[in-house]
Amino acid sequence: MQVFHSPDHALHAPLHEFEGGRLIPAYESPKRIDAILAALKDAGFPTPAAPAHFGHEPLLRVHGAAFLDFLKTAFPRWRERHGEGRPEAFPSQFPARTLRAMQPDEIEALLGYYTFDMATPILEGTWPAAISAANAALSGAQALHRGANSAFALARPPGHHAAGDLYGGYCFLNNTAIAAQWLTDLGRRVAILDVDCHHGNGTQTIFYGRGDVLTISIHGDPRTTYPFYLGYADERGEGAGDGANLNLPLPAGSTWDAFSVALETAVARVRAFGADTLVVALGVDNYRHDPVSTLALDDADYSRMGATIGALNLPTLFVMEGGYAIPQVGALTARVLSSFLGR
Repeated sequence: MQVFHSPDHALHAPLHEFEGGRLIPAYESPKRIDAILAALKDAGFPTPAAPAHFGHEPLLRVHGAAFLDFLKTAFPRWRERHGEGRPEAFPSQFPARTLRAMQPDEIEALLGYYTFDMATPILEGTWPAAISAANAALSGAQALHRGANSAFALARPPGHHAAGDLYGGYCFLNNTAIAAQWLTDLGRRVAILDVDCHHGNGTQTIFYGRGDVLTISIHGDPRTTYPFYLGYADERGEGAGDGANLNLPLPAGSTWDAFSVALETAVARVRAFGADTLVVALGVDNYRHDPVSTLALDDADYSRMGATIGALNLPTLFVMEGGYAIPQVGALTARVLSSFLGR
């Protein structure tokens, strides 16, 4: 398995996020990746390769040009407005119901226009970190296209909550979708399987009206689990995409018994779709000790997960998403990848 990773991820190092109306220490931090790198080394995985640079064209296949320009310029505009004393850019207002979704000029309002939460600050290093994550995913996709059976993009910031012109959920560019689109453009029939605890609302939105990419998400029930406003079982796709989106929400507290049934359902749908390539949005925040989890998987379940995905016998790209239990996140990730390889 080829592994791709850039140290530029550490340029995005948020200190805070909002939870319950107050600032708390950020769950999403560079320590996550440090733990995974150490665990992969201990498990005998190869030293990660630096990602290639793919330019903006693959990003524009998924994200709008105005949105990309916003992400690139948001922090300089924030600093021009607020000076050096506020190193994290947060919105102050959102275009909620009864308001018009107008694109404003004021940077704080513009932040609210392009995001859907207050857990995802933009920092001085956010843009280069997000680019490095997308390039890691694209490098993994390129490895598959060149004949590799599997690859792992150790991407950070994560991506599956980012839509075509919307960021949030710690995500800025949708690394999984960018890689899947790049492979689709080369003629591959791609299925995306998202196993993160939280619904991949951005990925669903990007492909919702299309039938050429299958999107599947196994996640906590959005009635009780972030992002709350998407991820329900009746969301099947629309137009040409009708039937090409499968959501498998699980009740809070679900263990492997329920998760495994959903995973087998997902595997059967991938086979029925006739996919020749699989992209896995790998979140391990469904762990019972993860601070943001509403599910309750145990350590050994991640080995079962990897083996089940491996049984599809498809060229597979894993793209890192969530996982915030720092003491365990590395071992859980290594368990999935190792068991996928049959170790």
